[in-house]
Formats: sequence, structure tokens, C-alpha cells
Amino acid sequence: MSTNDEKKVRTPKGLGPAGRKLFRSVADEWELQQHELLVLIEACRVADRLDALAEAQAGAALTTTNARGDVVASPYLVEARQQQIVLARLLAALRLPDDDAGEHRPQRRGAPRGAYQPRGLSAVV
Repeated sequence: MSTNDEKKVRTPKGLGPAGRKLFRSVADEWELQQHELLVLIEACRVADRLDALAEAQAGAALTTTNARGDVVASPYLVEARQQQIVLARLLAALRLPDDDAGEHRPQRRGAPRGAYQPRGLSAVV
């Protein structure tokens, strides 16, 4: 990611409110390379999926009885937990800075990357 003086990246079609909000909050602040953009788009889809699961679970019981008669967690809750893990991993893969200084988060494994720069700021050499 680096500064961007170019045109604004368009929000992908088909995203719901949560996905659009997440996309704009990242894409408006950071210039993404193509592979980072794909990760962000998938994270946005997961955010929308989490909203749909929350809506489906609203008003429903937290547990259900399976075919063997065991009381188990609602399938919506189980899937939401899995989607939350996926979302966290996708967002971590972007390694977005978490402070105003623009310092990127260290990657715990893999090759090193350059630091991110907020849009509109020149890279300091």
C-alpha cells in the first residue's frame, strides 16, 4: 500500500451495507495493490455474510436439537463464529496500520513488506 493521487477505487457491485462500509473505510485511506484489493473484497463479502447470519439468528433460539436428540448450538451461531475467524484472518493479512503514525503492523511470518502510507502523503526517503 502506498499513497494514491490517482482516481478513487470504485466500490465493487454486490456488496451489502457492511461490506460497502468496510471497503470505503480501507480503500479511501490506503492505495491497494491488486492482491490486497482481492483480500479486501473477500473481507467485505464476509462482513456482509456475518450481517445475514445475525439477521437469520435474530429472535431464534441459541440452541437446537440435532437428529440424535442432542442439544447443540444454533447452526447460524456456528457459521458466524467460523466467518468471524475468516474475517479476522483476511483483515490481518492486509496488515493495515493501527495508529495515526502509519506504522505498519509487523508480519509474524513470511517475507517482509514495505510500510503503508496514507493516501495523499508522499513516501519519506
